[in-house]
Amino acid sequence: MPDSAAVFETDVPARLDRLPWSRFHWLVIIALGIAWVLDGLEVTIVGSLSGALTESPVLRLTGAQVGLAASAYLIGAVTGALFFGWLTDRLGRKKLFSLTVLLYLVATIACGLSWDFWSFAFFRLLTGAGIGGEYAAVNATIQELIPARRRGFTDLVINGSFWLGAAVGALGALLVLNPAVIPGDYGWRFAFIIGGALGFIVLLLRRYLPESPRWLMTHGQPEEAERVVAEIERRVEQATGKPLPPVPHQALRLRTDVQSWFAPAASALFSDYRRRAVLGIALMAAQAFCYNAVFFTYALILQQFYNIPSGDIGWFMLPFALGNFLGPLILGRLFDTLGRRRMITATYAISGILMALTGWMFAAGYLDAMQQTAAWTAIFFVASAAASSAYLTVGESFPLEMRAIAIALFYAFGTGVGGVVGPALFGALIDTGERVSILWGYLLGGALMVGAAVVAAWLAVPAERRALEDVAPPLSSVRT
Repeated sequence: MPDSAAVFETDVPARLDRLPWSRFHWLVIIALGIAWVLDGLEVTIVGSLSGALTESPVLRLTGAQVGLAASAYLIGAVTGALFFGWLTDRLGRKKLFSLTVLLYLVATIACGLSWDFWSFAFFRLLTGAGIGGEYAAVNATIQELIPARRRGFTDLVINGSFWLGAAVGALGALLVLNPAVIPGDYGWRFAFIIGGALGFIVLLLRRYLPESPRWLMTHGQPEEAERVVAEIERRVEQATGKPLPPVPHQALRLRTDVQSWFAPAASALFSDYRRRAVLGIALMAAQAFCYNAVFFTYALILQQFYNIPSGDIGWFMLPFALGNFLGPLILGRLFDTLGRRRMITATYAISGILMALTGWMFAAGYLDAMQQTAAWTAIFFVASAAASSAYLTVGESFPLEMRAIAIALFYAFGTGVGGVVGPALFGALIDTGERVSILWGYLLGGALMVGAAVVAAWLAVPAERRALEDVAPPLSSVRT
């Protein structure tokens, strides 16, 4: 047992969860969620630009190299998630969500200055490292600052806001790929540079966000945690113009004598939280394979099998992107009402079945370009909610002291196994020119999604509308 002097009692979680919705919570959503919008803009432009990259007189990328560049981005995301995720749990949320977006925007601008395949792939790797770190730092912070009753819906919509950026990116691609507006080999360069420059807005907004009080209270800084919560309460009360609701009698007793929780977290992950680890791996790997395999090769299929000019790809990306955003927006509230287990199972299963069906129709030649896009839009309306729920699940299923590294580990595993392999595999299948070859990729993706649904039906945690500390008690908690 720790010495009584090293133990304190706090009601920080209860105070945060009982707050009414206010401008402060909108600031959290905008300042942190906007990174997803920018990521969606940048990644979608890359998808829309894949044709322009193969036609560039400087880069002259092949279909396989487009897939490899996408894989380089994902390898960077894996590395960045692990490294920055570890630092986020060790040094705090605020420091890291500023550093990661800085790396992201600088590397994105550098992509627009690439001179050959290897330089382009390297800068894509660095861009991925920045966004991988964002996934860990930002998801952890959002879950720790948003009240429990709205955590599921808010987290899904913020992750889904990637596709708002994707929609803007699709429209932007139509502009930058129009030779009447921007000369041929400069359009794709401007797309990267402008997208990266917009990242500076994120840095300015994040100056107004505090450190997570939940992180402070579990890292030996209870007085600072109390000060930050008091400031948040003042801002919320001032914004609403009403007295705050009373604080529920839900106090925690926490230790202050441990500064690094890495070793206890590693031990807990493979013992107390083994079943949740299996769930996280299944959800992340399945959605990563399906999303990255289809999305990073979207333009290539439209060009090679439907003869869509590279300059028109954005028109087909737009409905796909909007469907992906509307999925979490419309279905998200059900994760807080019907519950996590039911909704995760349903969205994964439906996505997998639709993907296999669409693959068969594509191989049989039943679809034209418009119908193919409509089919993809329907699949990912559901799959987008499923994918966002994977990040929600791995964030809220583990103790606070290991939340960021848990998000990073499962994101890294899912992306490494599913995401890196997916684009390279589909790129190679597309290069064969055979529809039947691509069908096997769709069937594999569908099987992974259905398999993840089975795992979710068995292992998903009923975390809806519950405090994070109830779902997974802090490693620093002391039983009374």
